[in-house]
This record gives sequence, structure tokens and C-alpha cells, in this order.
Amino acid sequence: MTHALARAIAPLALAAAAWLSAGAALAGQPVSLKVDVEAGGPVTLGDLFDDAGRAAGVVIGPAPQPGANAVLDAAAVQRAAHLAGLDWDNPSRLRRIVVRQGAAQPEPAAAVAATRAGKPGATVEALTYTRSLAAGEVVGPQDVAWTKVAAFSAPKDAPGDAERVIGMAARRPLRAGAAVTGRDLAAAQVIKRDDLVTVTFSADGVRLSLQGKAMAAAAAGDTVAVMNVASKKVFEAVAAGPGQAVVGPEADRLKAAAFPAAQFASLR
Repeated sequence: MTHALARAIAPLALAAAAWLSAGAALAGQPVSLKVDVEAGGPVTLGDLFDDAGRAAGVVIGPAPQPGANAVLDAAAVQRAAHLAGLDWDNPSRLRRIVVRQGAAQPEPAAAVAATRAGKPGATVEALTYTRSLAAGEVVGPQDVAWTKVAAFSAPKDAPGDAERVIGMAARRPLRAGAAVTGRDLAAAQVIKRDDLVTVTFSADGVRLSLQGKAMAAAAAGDTVAVMNVASKKVFEAVAAGPGQAVVGPEADRLKAAAFPAAQFASLR
């Protein structure tokens, strides 16, 4: 955090206690990572967390390949859980989550082999849209699912996990049941130029905020220049949502979680 930003938010220190209680009220459903994580199909939040509730069926990754484990990025999982209304604080500071192959494992590899052999009717697993989306609409966790599609129709630039598309925006109208491709989506802008934004700093039990004006448009996870409306000083923050930006440790976490989406966007 720059000296200019520190001076800008210093007068808000007395409001830290109030912010802490407000933050607790806005937190999602607390969940704990299961000790032994396994999946018999596409990996869901219910496979990973105890007490996932209605979010248990949200798919966040493909099924482990037969005889192998699936490895998920912990930061991406944390973001997906947050979008689904769950609060996992990753107390062990894991970087990766290993998912073992469980019972009733589908065998997409066999379908791929059959396709290469020219067998008619072969299918493969692909990420598809569960509903039709209008241009500009943002993809939510419930809007995509892993399903079997005809092997010849599976796109070459299909994403390898759902996290890469959750939170992105449709570039054009998209049809329910269609396979997700790299050409379909772009990063959704959550802040527009000249928008008034609330910038929050949170660390070591202290939470402070100030009002600023965005100097440019930004998608979630993007760095954006913000001008403090009181002091007129300009500093950098990370876009967190509509009208919201963060600085400090939370900014680093958001940028790390947004990286897979940036990789997927580069495919188009």
C-alpha cells in the first residue's frame, strides 16, 4: 500500500470495528475441506466441502482420469466457492487440492480412443451451457455443466475446468446445451470509467474503506487507477465487483484467482 493511500484511509481507522462486524454479516456459508477428497465424476463443491448445501452440485472441474488424480488450484476453488455462496478461508494455506478417483467414474478416455478409431456415435465429456445466455450476460456457477457430447462436435479450444468461464461474459447469444468454446466469452467489466467505487483495505483484523472514482473500465481481477474523491490522489486498486475495488492482501488474492480466466480469454 502506497504512502498516499495510507494517508487517505488513515482517518477511517476508528471505523474498523464497525467494518469487522459488517463483514461477518456479509460472509457466505462457512465450509470445511473434506479430509479425503474424491469424485466419481466431474468434481463438484459437494465433493470438496462438508455442508455445501444447495451449492453441492456446482461443478468446478472435470472428472479425474481413470487411474489418476485431479489437481485443482486452491485459489480458483476458493473463488468458485465464494461465487456459489460458500466461505472457505483455506486455513492451511493450500496451493493445490488433490481429488482422488472415486466410484462410478466415467471413462471419457475410452470414448476418445473410440473416436480416433473411427467408431460411430463416440462421445466425450465437454463443458456445456445449462441455459441460453444473452450477449453481455455473465456466466454463473449454475450456468455450465459437464455433459457428454458427440466427439466430432467437441471444440478444440474447450476449457479444461469450469472455473475458467465462471464470471466471464457472453460475447454473443449462446444456446443452452452448446459446448463452451474460447470464442464465446470475454472478461466481464464490473467497473466503468468514471464510476464511483468503494475501495476496501482489509488485513490483520482491520478493515477500512474510502470512496473513489474509477479512471478506466476494469473486469474483476484487473488493476484499475482510482482517484480519491476527497484528496484527489490517484492510486491503484483491483476491481472486485460492481462498484467495488480492493487494495492490500485481498487484491493479491483476486489477481491470482482471475489468472485462469485471463488464460481462457486469450484463446479467442
